[in-house]
Amino acid sequence: MAYRFNSNIDTSTPVVVFRSENYTSLGIVRTLGRMGVKVFCIDHEPNALAMKSRYCAGRFNWNVESSSPDDTIQFLTDVACKIGQMPILIPTFDTRNIFVDKYREQLSKWFLLPQPKPCALKQLYSKQGMYELCKSENLPTAKTIFPYSMEQVLNEGHKLGFPVVVKAIDGDRLKRRTGKRLAIVQEMPELKNVYIELDEPGLRNLLLQEFIPCDVEDAWVVSAYFDIKGNCQFALTGKKLRQLPIHGGLTTLGVCAPCEPVVMSICQIIKAVGYHGIIDADFIFDKRDGLWKLLDVNPRPGANFRLLVDKHGLDVVRALYLDLTGQSVPPIEPHWGRRWVVEDMDLAAFLNHSREGSLSIRTWLGSLRGVSEFAHISIGDLQPSISFLTKLISYYTNKFINRLLQPSKLNS
Repeated sequence: MAYRFNSNIDTSTPVVVFRSENYTSLGIVRTLGRMGVKVFCIDHEPNALAMKSRYCAGRFNWNVESSSPDDTIQFLTDVACKIGQMPILIPTFDTRNIFVDKYREQLSKWFLLPQPKPCALKQLYSKQGMYELCKSENLPTAKTIFPYSMEQVLNEGHKLGFPVVVKAIDGDRLKRRTGKRLAIVQEMPELKNVYIELDEPGLRNLLLQEFIPCDVEDAWVVSAYFDIKGNCQFALTGKKLRQLPIHGGLTTLGVCAPCEPVVMSICQIIKAVGYHGIIDADFIFDKRDGLWKLLDVNPRPGANFRLLVDKHGLDVVRALYLDLTGQSVPPIEPHWGRRWVVEDMDLAAFLNHSREGSLSIRTWLGSLRGVSEFAHISIGDLQPSISFLTKLISYYTNKFINRLLQPSKLNS
């Protein structure tokens, strides 16, 4: 999609994407590269998806997990020196974002970065902090308990009513350890077992949240950018049409749609904490009281940020680029009805729905009509598209072969 103000934009400031392995990173590289910005990628995997993009101007190999903070800061400093200009640094994962926030003062000597108030990012990342903030600001949110022991789970869990959602405070940590981000439980004995299964001794990383009955289309997302004064320079909303896991997870198919209460809520939160930068947040519409309730906030580009794009290609990443380089962010012209899909995840969501009998193949295919953009596949950027399709075909081929071989193993 062409960008209306392309001829008048100064694109001389380069950008560094800090971790480049997923479709979010690929979306950042593509949206800025199509503007004419030079985008450089950092990752410990040489075949990281965004590094394969035609819009990737350079690649740097680094493993943050196996390196000390001092070494990582020195590496990032060297990257800026090699590029030869002061680039914008965009971390794409929570761990990288928290690292950049912790060492913002040192890194700001070499990179252009948003400058939120001290502790603003920590407060937004803290699920307990956000819950308390919503209560103090009188903003609707799901009832939540942050238990410190199994005794509290047993004594207070029933107060939320069943079913209850068991979620991680640090979702990435729980995903790495158990393969799960959340669980929905139906009764107290199950709650006890699930809590024991997911709990990490010595760490308070679980919360209990009320289950809000809803259809998938009651799940809303917002992507917004706030300048140094806390003014909202960009905000678009949309709703999930499918997600994975199918009863609460990442957007696999979404549509851009208006929802002013969601925008008003996120603006109130940002003003309260003094945040500067990109915000991604999830809300759910509760039919019981007619309120949009905040579920999650991420102070970084969201996985679905390319769903929320206006008629001329403006998104939160482009808004950040314009603002940090001292250029004005143009008024938004919403593209209501725009659809965006994550190809592999939506296929998995369809298969899960079909097992439940809640989605036919005809309805699924029909829902894909009019999709404006795919998360991975782009005719104008073939190498990552081919790499993605190769892996997807290989995965389902191996799965099919293993299923065929399974009966023979049982009979042998």
